[in-house]
Amino acid sequence: MMDYPALRAVAAVVQSGSFERAAAMLGVTPSAISQRVKHLEERLGTVLIERGQPCIATEKGAWLCRHMDRVGMLEQELMQQLPELAAPAQRVTLAIAANSDSVGTWFLDAVAEFTRTSDYLMNIAIDDEENTADWLRRGRVFAAVTSVEKPVQGCRGTPLGSLRYHATASPEYMRRHFPDGVTVAALTQAPSLTFDHKDDLQRLWIKRNFGHDLAHPTHWLPSTQSFVDACVAGIGWAMNPAQLARDHLAAGRLVELLPGATFDRPLYWQVSRLAADRLAGLTRAVLATARRELV
Repeated sequence: MMDYPALRAVAAVVQSGSFERAAAMLGVTPSAISQRVKHLEERLGTVLIERGQPCIATEKGAWLCRHMDRVGMLEQELMQQLPELAAPAQRVTLAIAANSDSVGTWFLDAVAEFTRTSDYLMNIAIDDEENTADWLRRGRVFAAVTSVEKPVQGCRGTPLGSLRYHATASPEYMRRHFPDGVTVAALTQAPSLTFDHKDDLQRLWIKRNFGHDLAHPTHWLPSTQSFVDACVAGIGWAMNPAQLARDHLAAGRLVELLPGATFDRPLYWQVSRLAADRLAGLTRAVLATARRELV
């Protein structure tokens, strides 16, 4: 038998980040929450929640949380068919993953369209587009925007199109670092911008246009919008999404390192088969927005 009060306690702690807030969500005492979680962990012989500020789920705890989210979806469907059973219920939070550049350009438009007609709450995890598929493999999310074409086991995959990037810098930066044009020698000295250690766009652009990898200095800046701002300010050059660079290029605040040498990153929408039917509205919104915004 599934101990659903204990499962709800685990999910509430993970969602809220603390035992005290979980108790308030479920209308019980923090001691009751602690006892439920402790007894379930003892029964399963494993830790489900890493205690801290905030409390976070272990891998097995995350699987239980996703199960409770699926239970919540089923309960919502049941209430729609049998409103006589309706009772105050905790709203379901959908865990999905997307890359930062999609969130910073087009993806939130899709989420906004979905939330206008849905009672679901959203928990959007941000990771590199090559790594968001791992969130699906580990069962931590129901769906993801990813650059991985092959569907993760148990998931459905749909092509979205490509997010286009421009290699850009400010005119002042170009005069300072590339007075004789963008050359191999100049690139080894001109600072770029890198989002994090998973970001390989600048390296891939160099390899595509100059034939091989180059060691080059870089600033580290984990923010999509700040990438654009830093380029405009002359801090470095970087690969910026076309949607964010377009106006700056038109106004002359940014210029392309090599005019016309864009870089397209193919993206895919993968969704768990267990939740695909219930997330059909989100999938429709994602696909419609992608058709408008991506190459």
